[in-house]
Amino acid sequence: MNTLRPIAQPREPIADHEQKRVALGYLQEAWAEARLDGIDGDCLAQACLFAALAEFVTTYGEDAAATFAEGLGVRIRNGEFSLDQQRQ
Repeated sequence: MNTLRPIAQPREPIADHEQKRVALGYLQEAWAEARLDGIDGDCLAQACLFAALAEFVTTYGEDAAATFAEGLGVRIRNGEFSLDQQRQ
């Protein structure tokens, strides 16, 4: 029997800021699940940093990833990653 299937419509490109918002939601869900399973927050943080930096190296190369990482100290000190100061 020949079954008709709807033709997939191409999706509109998702804006970069929206992709980042959705990606953060996925990571927060995975983080919460891991914590419920007893995984230590520090271990999660280190694993996430490793995975993120490995992705940067794969995507942009070692020099560009190192340049990005060099700027993290200033951004941390400026409070960009402090949750109590995040703007929604």
